[in-house]
Amino acid sequence: MSEEQDPAAQMSLTVSERDLDEFAGKLARWLTGKVGAEVAVSNLDKPSAGGMSSTTILFDAEWSADGSSERGSFVIRMAPEDSSFPVFESYDLAMQYQVMIGVGVASEVAVPPLRWLELDESVFGSPFLVMERVEGRAPSDNPPYVFFGWLFDATVAERALIADATVEVIAQVHAIDAVAQRFPLLDGEGTGLRRHFEAQRAWYKWALTDHDVEVPLIERTFDWLEANWPKDPGPEVLNWGDARPGNILFDGFTPAAVLDWEMATFAPRELDLGWTIFIHRFFQDIATRFDQPGLPDFLRRDAVVAKYEELTGHSVQNLDFYIIYAALRHAIVMARIKCRMIHFGEDTVPADPDDYVMHRLSLEALLDGTYEWDR
Repeated sequence: MSEEQDPAAQMSLTVSERDLDEFAGKLARWLTGKVGAEVAVSNLDKPSAGGMSSTTILFDAEWSADGSSERGSFVIRMAPEDSSFPVFESYDLAMQYQVMIGVGVASEVAVPPLRWLELDESVFGSPFLVMERVEGRAPSDNPPYVFFGWLFDATVAERALIADATVEVIAQVHAIDAVAQRFPLLDGEGTGLRRHFEAQRAWYKWALTDHDVEVPLIERTFDWLEANWPKDPGPEVLNWGDARPGNILFDGFTPAAVLDWEMATFAPRELDLGWTIFIHRFFQDIATRFDQPGLPDFLRRDAVVAKYEELTGHSVQNLDFYIIYAALRHAIVMARIKCRMIHFGEDTVPADPDDYVMHRLSLEALLDGTYEWDR
């Protein structure tokens, strides 16, 4: 497969250029102030693959205080620099930190142990949080796990364990009670679904501002969703937001850490389910496009629904709406990434604005009711 054909190359993102040596010195000084003892920082690493929504740096640290020593491995996450042409308009690390704390207190979800939240931008130029590093493996986004890797090499039965564990995490998050009291930062006027929808519309306008373009397919999808808005969406729960196995570190086939809570929101349960199902189909459709087998057995729509209903007793409703909504949300992501690649000279402005959406054929088929699920 040539680089021009390689979907991983098409989805690549420029990695933040923060200098790690300079960063290590600042980090050691900041940690020294936090723990009250001189801190040695080592083994800094900036993963080349991972999430699009923040800068992630791994490091080790050790110090001695009050007659005892501590040594550990940690992860620091911060918003990307403005110069990196970020995918999202804002990065609310305080919200993520509070959500992870709340989820850890109110459920058995394996959130990573949190250590510090720093909102003073003078330290590194943006807020950041520090958590303990959890060992584990996650299905890769780049290159997509449908082409190769440990999940691709697993047996069908082993992949079913990963799928079921992912759905179980979602069910555990949805089971958290008193969410308005536990997560006030996520509350607001009107329903959570309507707030979420309007936020997507605003983000879409922002994402394409630099190119002064509208994408007819995205506009059409907004209209379809308005016309097909669920008459009875049902009760709203805490949604993980970016619910997928790629955001779980697995110890074998058991979740060891559930990551990436920046998209957490209040909404009907189906918001998470639609996202989980669609994001896998996005990768599977890429495999089909390149005449590769992919993983057609993994996270199948009917299996996800059946497992979720078994775990929760909830009857899944309006799933077509939420899958198309997920496809819309991801269309905005892909349009912004396209703009980003054009900005850095890695791509050119498409003649057809709908080509800002990498999965335009899938989204068109979903809207037309012709999408083929059995592939």
